[in-house]
Amino acid sequence: MPEQNAPTEAQVQEALRAAPPIILAPGPREAPTQVPPVPHDVWELPGGTAWVYRGEGNSRLTRPVLLADGFNSGPSTPDFLWNGLDFNAPYPFLSELRRRGRDLVLVGFHERSASILDNAQAAIAAVKRAGAEREGKHPLAVGGFSMGGLVTRYALAKMESEPGGDEHETQLYFSYDSPHRGAWIPIALQAFAHYIRKLDPRFSGQINSAASRQLLAQHIAEWQDTPAPDKEREEFLAELARVGHWPRQPRKIGVANGVGTGEGNGVRPGVDAVLGKGLGIVGTDLNTQSAGDDQLVATLRVLTLKKPEIHTSGLPEFDGAPGGTLEGFGILADALNKIAGLGVDVPVREHCFVPAVSAVAIRDVHTHDDLYADINALSPEDSELDEFKVASRNEPHTQVTEELCTWILDRLP
Repeated sequence: MPEQNAPTEAQVQEALRAAPPIILAPGPREAPTQVPPVPHDVWELPGGTAWVYRGEGNSRLTRPVLLADGFNSGPSTPDFLWNGLDFNAPYPFLSELRRRGRDLVLVGFHERSASILDNAQAAIAAVKRAGAEREGKHPLAVGGFSMGGLVTRYALAKMESEPGGDEHETQLYFSYDSPHRGAWIPIALQAFAHYIRKLDPRFSGQINSAASRQLLAQHIAEWQDTPAPDKEREEFLAELARVGHWPRQPRKIGVANGVGTGEGNGVRPGVDAVLGKGLGIVGTDLNTQSAGDDQLVATLRVLTLKKPEIHTSGLPEFDGAPGGTLEGFGILADALNKIAGLGVDVPVREHCFVPAVSAVAIRDVHTHDDLYADINALSPEDSELDEFKVASRNEPHTQVTEELCTWILDRLP
């Protein structure tokens, strides 16, 4: 039975549903601070939209660079993309690209959490239209941030695999901290999302979306489940293999927001990350991931006296791995702290989201040795990319920095 003075289930449900959804995704969380430029053209695509911004000095589409949006919930918007990749970023990537005379084509999706295979149809249509409408024969550059790198990777490979081999005329494919070998959301966070589904289904729905199931190296659909690659991920990887894994015609490059030294981000395994302190949630304890068998990663309690425990076996220390980070624990804590009775402490705000070895496609993420591999000591030929660059420090996932952005800009056709 509920504790005295604790919020009722109805009160918590009302508060949760009145609040913005808990979305574990990168990008700005505040309203845009600037208005993006007016696009020169807008293309309606199957399952998406492209916003076209011509480069400085270009009166027509001349030197197209197609850039696909990443994972989130809901539709892509130019405001969100410009805010995250230019206005509030350490480096104004989109503006600099146009200053160099490149035409920017932002490829967005009607639903960013939809299947990668479905959203690839928007990317394919955008590539075809860019090739048809450009003036002259300058080759295309096609890529994306995070999931957008996988969408465009599959789109180009699928175009090459079709009967007759659709000519995409792309000379360069690039990915920016894309999870080629899988991404990571702590099992503790996934379990909590499903545990509160009755109160608010949106958080669980995001974890169980098609794109999330395809991206995550380890997934659970219910809080009691055993972590494993989801069936949708296995089907996606099989389809990627069917079209040749990668496009063969363009040069393939990628960058990682994590370091290449194998040095972790400082998050220790098996420590408290989120601790319930409000009357309705006291007893909840979400821990960082530990290696080994039967490791306690979460104790769950919301408005009940029950305190089920979540254990994992055979997983490496994902949270502290080198790579692009996400404030997953912090995002959850900030949302809960706005609701009376569900306040929490958050000793650890961030965790690894896209391991560096995944972003540069050089190792899998299933073992500690691979996850923490010293990339700098490996042969570059071990990567499935033709060339890659790692960051000089572990930094937020898809953070656009001068270090990484200029490296890509200097390699455009």
